[in-house]
Amino acid sequence: MWSRIIRPVGVVALAAALTGCFNSAEPVSEIYGSTMGSTYSIKWVGSQLSPEPAEVMTSVDALLEEFESVASTWRPTSELSRFNAAPAGTCQAMPQAILDIVLLAEDLHQESGGRFDLTLAPLLRLWGFHGDGVSQNVPNEQQLAEAVALTGHEHLHVRDGQLCKDTALQVDISGIAAGYMVDQVVEHLADMGIKDYMVEITGELKAGGSKPGGRPWRIAVEEPRDDSRVAQVILPLRGYGVSTSGDYRNYFEHEGHRYSHTFDPVTGKPVMHDLAAVTVFHPSAAWADGMSTVLLVMGSQTGWEYAVKHELPALFVIRKGDGFVSRSTPQFIALQESKE
Repeated sequence: MWSRIIRPVGVVALAAALTGCFNSAEPVSEIYGSTMGSTYSIKWVGSQLSPEPAEVMTSVDALLEEFESVASTWRPTSELSRFNAAPAGTCQAMPQAILDIVLLAEDLHQESGGRFDLTLAPLLRLWGFHGDGVSQNVPNEQQLAEAVALTGHEHLHVRDGQLCKDTALQVDISGIAAGYMVDQVVEHLADMGIKDYMVEITGELKAGGSKPGGRPWRIAVEEPRDDSRVAQVILPLRGYGVSTSGDYRNYFEHEGHRYSHTFDPVTGKPVMHDLAAVTVFHPSAAWADGMSTVLLVMGSQTGWEYAVKHELPALFVIRKGDGFVSRSTPQFIALQESKE
């Protein structure tokens, strides 16, 4: 089991491949599999030099399994689980993948004023969003303070190939791991000579190159609705990773208030504002994965200002009355209007 099971439920605008019609001289191969408590799918344009789908699947499965074996917090023997079980003041040698993710998360944490944090597991567990059978509930202030005291990305450090913690932190990389592995799989495919691809892992996606005929891969960004999924915007995707964070599916209600699984690390509480979902495009799927969470935590106004300032292609879906309204950054509009 993988702690990321709470994440895909909140993805409001899963990017769905619109493959269209292909020239049989340039076959499109597909493989599907399971990973991180969810699924993955890969499409690519084959050639005479491309490996067979079975070979690609075997190597991709091995790559994903290797990552899970060191990074899954649901496997007690993984390096990350052993680090989480260790006391304050621990430094432990870690595989490069985990160090890379922690360093990327540190950049997101610093650039966003603390809105991204890998150490929120005690809060997720306290509120019942950890996926371990604990009932969802609103904690009292003492319980909240005790859980917050066990968090804090500033107490997590990378030193000389080791991961260190000043306090008894528990690290959960599920908020960025899938995007990171999308990037890793893309690199793996390139090493196998595959340049035209669409890779999706647990809802995080990246596409590059072209479909047969030289046309780009396209994705459909969905309009959030509590009971259905409706395609809202269709965009070409050339070398971009895409990620959506949203709160409209994984939540609970208590005394008229709606509590989502997305937390503000500053307050230790679920975000409670009018922003329902954010979709972010970036050349790095890992960065898009983390940034979509950052913008969701920031909210419809602060997040919008941040995205515009940093020239991010992003789509904001905002609650208004009983429905939703969308707001696109200039870079998103440019991507939407780009020629195929």
